[in-house]
Amino acid sequence: MSILDNCDDIYQLRDAARRLLPRGIFEYVDRGSEDDKLLDENRAALDRLKVVPRFPEYVSKRNIATELFGKPMTMPYIIAPTGTAGLVAYEGELALAKAAAKAGIPYTLATGAQTSVEKIAREVPNGRNFMQLYLWKDRELSMQLVDRAKNNGFEALFLTMDTPVSPNRTYNKANGFSFPYKPTLRSLVDMTLAPHWLFGTVGKYVLKNGGLPRFENYPEEFRTPITQSPLGDRVKHTEDLSWDDVNRLRDRWPGPLIVKGIMHPEDARIAVERGADGIVVSNHGGRNLDISVASIDVLPSIVAEVGHKTTVLFDSGIRRGSDIVKALSLGAKAVLCGRNTLWGVAVAGEAGASKALTIMRNETLTAMANIGVNTLADLGPHLFEIPGSNSSRFAGTRL
Repeated sequence: MSILDNCDDIYQLRDAARRLLPRGIFEYVDRGSEDDKLLDENRAALDRLKVVPRFPEYVSKRNIATELFGKPMTMPYIIAPTGTAGLVAYEGELALAKAAAKAGIPYTLATGAQTSVEKIAREVPNGRNFMQLYLWKDRELSMQLVDRAKNNGFEALFLTMDTPVSPNRTYNKANGFSFPYKPTLRSLVDMTLAPHWLFGTVGKYVLKNGGLPRFENYPEEFRTPITQSPLGDRVKHTEDLSWDDVNRLRDRWPGPLIVKGIMHPEDARIAVERGADGIVVSNHGGRNLDISVASIDVLPSIVAEVGHKTTVLFDSGIRRGSDIVKALSLGAKAVLCGRNTLWGVAVAGEAGASKALTIMRNETLTAMANIGVNTLADLGPHLFEIPGSNSSRFAGTRL
């Protein structure tokens, strides 16, 4: 019996990953910023939403297939960009892309990935490959990465706008885990206590790639191992973000352009006016600003503002299929999630990522059956309304 056989939900996958990964890497993925309050708030806000189920008549024909940007997907789920996928497992990004392609859903490659856009395109040519972009201080270097993604057939570009500076994650320093990685006694001890990771991930990079993992989507002269800083500050995240950057990308990128990290209706409106084909309502999974509101709490107002004009996606806190149902009922077209499949990859590579996706698919179908709906079109804010009640929990919100 494999480890995956004992993982029946995402939380069990997370526990298995925690046992296999060094503490520093596990907490880098798992935790948020500062006091981790937003992590809890994201979950609490989703948990507060309660549906009113109906009689489950003829729910044997449930179907969660949908389409995104004119192409089909088997369920309303996108693997979100995660820059540490290649650190939790050898070429973890490639495992995620393959699992996504087999599941019939999109995969989003991170700017800070340890696998290049060229390798993803070459080895997963049948996948719906999306690219995530952090703008660097040197905009022309960023545009070179945009061109690499375009020339390698990537379908959509996700511009992350919510990280102008490095978040306050002091636990990374305490764990001896930072970029560039500088070994400390604590981190070295943690690594020796994680032999599955030490030999199965780091060992493979050394034996198969000839060294430690690198930031493969950086320009060639900046593709340094994780133990070194890229030379100069040209590839640092820029603090000088502006809406003009969206216009610049709109002119450069021919496919769907999505702005990720929207938490205010006015910002959603501006993004659409600047040419975005979609937005992601997201507080970065609780990883950036610990005093932020939960993403699900602002979703209805953003849908009311731009839902009739653009594609609204949702991110932050998704751990159950029932969470997907809630987000779609409030107007999201699909959800993004990164941690769920990261735990799977950490445990068993591509097979682990596929297990995470299967769990989410089955839970979504189960939730829909028990609510009494067959299709995604049957979902809506009415599921939260109690007949006869004098007030709606979304009173005053245009959906």
